[in-house]
Amino acid sequence: MKAIRVHAPGGPDALRYEDVPPPSPGRTDLLVRLAAIGVNFIDVHHRAGTRGAAFPLIPGVEGAGTVEAIGSEVADVAVGDRVVYAGPLGAYAEYAAIPASLAVKLPDEVEFPAAAATFLVGMTAHFLTHSLLPLEAGDAVLVHAAAGGLGHVLVQVASLRGARVLGTASTPEKAEVARGCGAEQVLPYAQFDREARRLTGGQGVVAVYDSVGAATFSRSLDCLASRGWLVLLGESSGAVPPVDPRILTEKGSLVLARPTLADYVRTRVELLHRARDVLEWIVAKRIRVHVDAVYPLEKAREAHARLARRQSIGKILLVPG
Repeated sequence: MKAIRVHAPGGPDALRYEDVPPPSPGRTDLLVRLAAIGVNFIDVHHRAGTRGAAFPLIPGVEGAGTVEAIGSEVADVAVGDRVVYAGPLGAYAEYAAIPASLAVKLPDEVEFPAAAATFLVGMTAHFLTHSLLPLEAGDAVLVHAAAGGLGHVLVQVASLRGARVLGTASTPEKAEVARGCGAEQVLPYAQFDREARRLTGGQGVVAVYDSVGAATFSRSLDCLASRGWLVLLGESSGAVPPVDPRILTEKGSLVLARPTLADYVRTRVELLHRARDVLEWIVAKRIRVHVDAVYPLEKAREAHARLARRQSIGKILLVPG
């Protein structure tokens, strides 16, 4: 089969389109013929070697497709089922072998591109707004990179909770997308902290969802209300330097969190609960995903270059074949 492999850490040029042996599913696995693959910023970290994955590797942690074969102990999934999954490496390929426990069957109304574009970010937005810090109607929150792959979905899910959502964006085009997703105001990065304070009558926001990292961290703290949460979701501008935790006390008993989806879908029951809500939102058109670009699998380098330059609005997809 064709796949993208990375033999050593590097930039987009490290992504090589190669022939590799197709994977074989184990007793509790599925073999999925992938139709759409989500491109996420974690893929850049895996390619660059900053997440501890062993090389060579096939990147990609999110895909949707058709079940081609099942392991001998798989009982609740059949050949021909349409599924989506997120988690294990190996999605940048024509086929992926994944644990059956991670696969979720797709409703007929949800097509593969929509599933691959929404599943991981949708479940992430779900646990951020429903479990980590359950938002209540009227809560003011700030979402950085509000037109990004996660950001534009998080804006929508926070709005479903009744939150008052502020966002940041780097261009007028991105600001327009963020407003279309439900952001009440979209702020320029240069003054987001002052504007967030002003727009909340000086009180500050209940939570900042920060996927930018080093460039925004200190000012994100500054726009939080007393007992507010700074939720670090990524580091597109670089890693946050070490922090003296006493600053959290000095700024109003703040909470600093660095969560990951894996810890919020530890059981099959929890996974299906979040997945069911996300897929129902898609079917009911309560959330929509903005697909920035669709590249053939062999053009993965171009997809990564676009993502790393922070040019994308919404989600990028790869399509095998």
